[in-house]
Amino acid sequence: MPNRRNHPIFPTLNTQDTANRPKRLAVLLDPDHLTVARCQEILTLSHRHEVDFFFMGGSLISNPEQGSFVSYIKQHSSIPVILFPSSGLYIDAQADGMLLLSLISGRNPDLLIGQHVAAAPLLKSSGLPLYPTGYMLIDSGRQTTASYMSGTTPIPHDKPSIAACTALAGQMLGLQYMYLDGGSGAMYPVSAAMIQAVRQAVSVPIIVGGGVNTTEKAEAAWKAGADILVVGNHIEKSPQFISEVSEVKQRFNVVLPQE
Repeated sequence: MPNRRNHPIFPTLNTQDTANRPKRLAVLLDPDHLTVARCQEILTLSHRHEVDFFFMGGSLISNPEQGSFVSYIKQHSSIPVILFPSSGLYIDAQADGMLLLSLISGRNPDLLIGQHVAAAPLLKSSGLPLYPTGYMLIDSGRQTTASYMSGTTPIPHDKPSIAACTALAGQMLGLQYMYLDGGSGAMYPVSAAMIQAVRQAVSVPIIVGGGVNTTEKAEAAWKAGADILVVGNHIEKSPQFISEVSEVKQRFNVVLPQE
């Protein structure tokens, strides 16, 4: 059995060569909105269309069956399952890794370090590979569950310089990934201008999610500099979107022959 601490999930993204990193696609699975039948459908489509990761979690999880879904996916899929936790309560050693989120866009100390302190012994004993991530909530036109539950104000949609400086500070503090999130049910996605500003400010991989419900929005995010694009809410309504957004990813990852 391979050492999961060396599992080649995110390390395949070279941290320096930002221009030539492969584009990656993650499907976000929220246990509160998931059934076994829908999970089967998403697994089938995800394998067929080369989804790279499953992110498992949400801002408010009331369904106690998250562990059952992680177990089911691990039994029926080879796609890595990465936990996207709303708190330290949702640690599951069955997963392939966890985004260790620090909400650097807000000023809530509990989500900057407080919950991490409480969870640290459990995380150590779990053996889960951890991916220290600067989590940045971006205004998406309406209050989301993430902003309400965190008690924080998102970064204004039209202030890319604030996002860039926030991400830069996070990288200077040692965070290894940046996650720009418009939140579930976003009216509009993180803007290309903001993604581009963050891309110019940091060398670490950038994860972008929220409000991506068309191939045009997916293309704009990847073109602006996103390394990993996360789709979730729209997948719950239209699972076939997986095939559409995967085609966009493949176009970015085509390796042109040398002349």
